[in-house]
Amino acid sequence: MSATTANLEHEAQQEALLDKTAFGFWVYLMTDLVLFATLFATFAVMRLNTAGGEPLSELFNLPFVLVETLLLLTSSFTSGLALLAAKKQHRQLAVLGFGVTFLLGAAFLGMELHEFRQLASEGNSWRASGALSSFFTLVGTHGAHITGGLIWMAVMMWRVMRNGINSHTIRRLTILSLFWHFLDIVWIFIFTMVYLLGAAV
Repeated sequence: MSATTANLEHEAQQEALLDKTAFGFWVYLMTDLVLFATLFATFAVMRLNTAGGEPLSELFNLPFVLVETLLLLTSSFTSGLALLAAKKQHRQLAVLGFGVTFLLGAAFLGMELHEFRQLASEGNSWRASGALSSFFTLVGTHGAHITGGLIWMAVMMWRVMRNGINSHTIRRLTILSLFWHFLDIVWIFIFTMVYLLGAAV
């Protein structure tokens, strides 16, 4: 077998593996959609069950949450720019773009944790009522996904800096970017259903 034939077979195997990975990722996203749909439905049912405590509308700081939302929306934009830079083989711009995305995502996560800590310190923890329990579960699950996305992003930035950009790296960065956009869309629904509608009750 010639070296050229061996290389072609190796590339074909890698392509098949990446196709399987992409398919598996889409299956994962579908299961995540079911998970979040269940959590949204649970919150919709439980949001008025405050166990005699303050309604959720009295607990949320909408300007604070709006800043969180703007951070995540901006991070989705910078993620898209970073992916475009990677596709054009601009390694430094790609790393810079994902680095900014990482910082914005970390700031979002820090604000979310601050909100949780403040609610708990005021006696409004996940154990206080059904409404708060469903709130912490829904928003906390999204926060856990953000944490996973940040770890994934840090690993990919390290790989790009170490090994450069090739077709396989672009595939992986594309999947990462899709995952981050997915989290952004989920947060838009959280902001609308949990904070805006919750504040209206």
